[in-house]
Amino acid sequence: MDWLNAGVQGVLLGGQYALLACGLSLIFGVMRIVNLAHGVLAVLAAYLSLVLVQQGLPLSLAMVVVVPVFAALGYAVQRGLFNPALAQVRGRTSGELAPLLVSFGVAVALTNLLQEVFSADTRRIPTGGLASAGLPLGELSIGVLPLITLVVATAVIAGVQLFLARTATGRAMRAVADDAGAAAMTGVDPKHMYAVATALAFATLALAGVFVGMSTQFSPGYGDLVLLFAFEAVIIGGLGSLWGTLAGGVVLGLAQTIGAQIDPQSGVLAGHLVFLAVLVVRPGGLLPRSVQA
Repeated sequence: MDWLNAGVQGVLLGGQYALLACGLSLIFGVMRIVNLAHGVLAVLAAYLSLVLVQQGLPLSLAMVVVVPVFAALGYAVQRGLFNPALAQVRGRTSGELAPLLVSFGVAVALTNLLQEVFSADTRRIPTGGLASAGLPLGELSIGVLPLITLVVATAVIAGVQLFLARTATGRAMRAVADDAGAAAMTGVDPKHMYAVATALAFATLALAGVFVGMSTQFSPGYGDLVLLFAFEAVIIGGLGSLWGTLAGGVVLGLAQTIGAQIDPQSGVLAGHLVFLAVLVVRPGGLLPRSVQA
């Protein structure tokens, strides 16, 4: 029964990792860049939600505020920072190194800014009894918050996938991801599509940040760990693959909880070892399908 419980908890934990990794996978799939500020931006969303809740706003309404704010922030960041960086390297052998460095600079600056404003003390978004609530299932107890996180992660990934496949904007985004020059010849503005993709990615990471803030304590430096787990989920699932991201998150969560069942101090290490094994055996990931396919 202990092993079954570890498996269930691993799947639930994987939902959180998948939600965190969704935006990272989307940005890579469309622009082929890795946003190194992804983790600290998720932490920023958690802090913003915490501030709104402390001001008396219900948590559900705080989410409604934070998500569109981050979507607008993502659009502005892409147009103001990433697009100029991409333009500077167009036609050069340096590829996407410039936007990668820009995102690294944003991560460093934002981490230090958060530490100045909120200090290094750990915080947590109050959820009442939701964080400790459980659903009894025989001898198992399934946490309500992790279950909600898994459902939300699946719904978000399905929604983004449908958006890319069924809407005109999504199809234009996929066309830009496949060949920006050819898409521009048909009247599509690649810079605008890149910004829309980043806005969507920021909206998902904001939602993920709120769920992280509800489920665990966080601090300004917690973004590094968030980025690490999100990146591992993306790599395990397959770069640019949204459903692969969900699979990668579940695999990573299972590795950590089963590893902790074997040795309580080796859960995170087990996840890293599985990540390394996937890199060696299947470098393209479990489901190496690009978002534009």
